[in-house]
Amino acid sequence: MFKVRLYNTSLMSNNDFNALMPLLVLAGASVLVMLLIVARLSHRLIQLVSLLLFVIAFISLLNIRAMLPYQVGSLFMIDSFGAFMIGLIIFSGLAVNVFSYIYFQEKEEGPKEYYVLLFLCTLGACVLAVSNHFVSLFLGLEILTIGLYALIAYLRARNHSIEAGIKYLVLAAFSSAFLLFGMALVYLQTGALSFAGMANVIGAASVPPLLLTGLGLMLVGLGFKLAVVPFHMWTADVYQGAPVPVTAFIATASKGGVVASMLRFFAAIDGFRSEQLQVVMIVIAIASMVVGNLLALRQSNIKRVLAYSSIAHLGYLLVAFIPGGDVVPQAVSFYLLTYFTATFAAFGVITILSGAESDAEELVHYRALFWKQPALASILSVAMFSLAGIPLTAGFTGKFYVLTTGIGQGFWLLASVLVLSSVVGLYYYLRVVTTMFAGTRDLLPGPPPKYPVFLGISMVALFVLTFALIWLGVYPDHAIGVVRDLQLLVTAPATSFAE
Repeated sequence: MFKVRLYNTSLMSNNDFNALMPLLVLAGASVLVMLLIVARLSHRLIQLVSLLLFVIAFISLLNIRAMLPYQVGSLFMIDSFGAFMIGLIIFSGLAVNVFSYIYFQEKEEGPKEYYVLLFLCTLGACVLAVSNHFVSLFLGLEILTIGLYALIAYLRARNHSIEAGIKYLVLAAFSSAFLLFGMALVYLQTGALSFAGMANVIGAASVPPLLLTGLGLMLVGLGFKLAVVPFHMWTADVYQGAPVPVTAFIATASKGGVVASMLRFFAAIDGFRSEQLQVVMIVIAIASMVVGNLLALRQSNIKRVLAYSSIAHLGYLLVAFIPGGDVVPQAVSFYLLTYFTATFAAFGVITILSGAESDAEELVHYRALFWKQPALASILSVAMFSLAGIPLTAGFTGKFYVLTTGIGQGFWLLASVLVLSSVVGLYYYLRVVTTMFAGTRDLLPGPPPKYPVFLGISMVALFVLTFALIWLGVYPDHAIGVVRDLQLLVTAPATSFAE
């Protein structure tokens, strides 16, 4: 099903540093920003330097193309799928950085430390994307999660922000405990911490009960990070309470890293062949698609709408994840690309419309928006159409790719639920669009003062995202050709920490 290759990990070389250069740039960037803060530089300069560092980290990916696939010890496997996911995550951090200045400059809290946390969270998500070992998986997950604790509660003067931060802190701690206990049980049964090292035991005809219990506990921990049903209760409150750029990061990069590590783990242990795990995943996927869309119907807060929408979209993603096979990394990668693009376009508009005292999160704030700011209304409309899966947008192509993957393996029930739940989702997406076209220009107050240079940069980013949404919907051949070349390699290292 997946390619198996043997690598000698006993020797280390300078190529390891080249292969890990994007991660090293992100780690070094967090230190550099701390030094800039000590030097008492302005928020504007720190934001521009951070933007440049994100660009450098993204460009450094180009230097490792000739090395792929490359394994770094027992911890990391940098293949084409991992490199694609790292690029997608760094792009997410770059987009969040672009939208952060005009949002935080108007707030009372000093926003400089925010960029240190953003780099660390991006680093944690990238570590997850290439993890090939329980140690690196847990390390990446904790770097990501601990940074999010502070980012979610960054606006201390807002009650919702503190509430969201505490709720995420408590529940994330519980989920990490479930994940760690599950890893311990898997190690107890297999005697290995590397993904490939436990493949022989898990690939047997019957999965031992202790091993199945460990995998179930791990699924609980990862399910919380992905906010799938029934581990979704924190999602709406955290999305609403967190700053808008942070909410965009939670909805995209943090989940992308977890999906990548989860797919790599399942591929290594051939977990797709376990009927028990498959049944559990099917139930989670169906529940996420149904519950996510139904809960979004009655929301009047656009951040809560997008929160419940993200639950449904993770359910859609599982339709491509569950069947297994060589096409799964391709379908998952393309769907994440379309979902990330639409989500950033939507949250970018919310960021620009938000003021110093409160976010533009209630639907009444968008009434008659088209007559006041037609460009922003058009961008948000395209984003909503894409999330809904309307033809000629990226979302439609992504859902079609997922559907063909599920139907091709005979998972008709999942495909049927995806189609029906998507029809339900049309209501709340189109309600946002119709609200922007309702009323007249007189219903809207004047736009809040913004910073013209950074507002221009943000608008350029939004236009690029909108163009990508339309291009991926009308002419997706090039992007599909790129993801079809992605390989997710299962490795069998010669040495591991546990052996």
